[in-house]
Amino acid sequence: MDFGAHLPLIDFGGTDHSLGGLKSFARAAESLGYQYLTANDHLVFGRPWLDGPTGLTAVLEESGDMKLATTVVVPELRGPVATAKILGAIDILSGGRLTVAVGPGSSPRDYALIGVPFEERWKRLDECIQTMRAVWDESSAGFEGAFHTTAGESLTPYPAQAGGPDIWIGSWGSKVGMRRVVRLGDGWLASAYNTDPTKFQVGLHALREALTEVGRDAESFPNGIATMWTYVTEDERKATQILEDVLAPMLRREVDELTALLPIGSAEHCASVVQAYADAGAERIFIWPIRDEIEQLELFRRGVIDVLK
Repeated sequence: MDFGAHLPLIDFGGTDHSLGGLKSFARAAESLGYQYLTANDHLVFGRPWLDGPTGLTAVLEESGDMKLATTVVVPELRGPVATAKILGAIDILSGGRLTVAVGPGSSPRDYALIGVPFEERWKRLDECIQTMRAVWDESSAGFEGAFHTTAGESLTPYPAQAGGPDIWIGSWGSKVGMRRVVRLGDGWLASAYNTDPTKFQVGLHALREALTEVGRDAESFPNGIATMWTYVTEDERKATQILEDVLAPMLRREVDELTALLPIGSAEHCASVVQAYADAGAERIFIWPIRDEIEQLELFRRGVIDVLK
């Protein structure tokens, strides 16, 4: 299993959103052997949220040889052409290390700000993916859709990766979502607080069956789990405080539900959560430390990753 770290883009109280803070986090993740550095996307949220692509660009030099990923970016918010231009630049500047995971987003407020009906998000996502591929691919004849068109244009300079970065699709694992992943995606990204190991395994089985039916290689098709909110502590009261005061209100979930789903608590508990996903077939997990970000990278490395090995 590979591990990645979400950039600390959300301010949970005391988060360092300075350039130096982001760079220190990236250097720590690289030195501790994390394979991915990732960034997420929202315009507005319940807590202050630093722009994802901007944050990822700011730490390119500190990321070393780590792979980079958006987990996820919402292309409709900026428009698929502008999003493709931004991400293409990141791919060039990183030397072709970018994977682009996309999703429709879950915030009606984001869509209200850009004047787009929230109910259209899935149809628009489908067209965004096709639009991005068209403008990244020098050989493409273009894309014409109901919402978006490339109008015969290409975006030069092209990304470092021929045809553009791989596009993974974020889905909670529904049948409709899995069909979209098979039809339009190069990988599947699940959400840690919207699944569990059993549901993930069921979704992965359905995905592989669907891939096989259309002649795609199911075994080599990549998957990952993002937004794995993380806080390793042997202090039960601190873990409870994180769940009750921070995560449960933000995610609008019950504390007991989140306790079972996420690596928040003792190193033993955190390792058991991750091991269950590994047993279910998860290939990558992207953790998101809630506070004490660099210290949490170290604690997760020693108390979870090294234990699993």
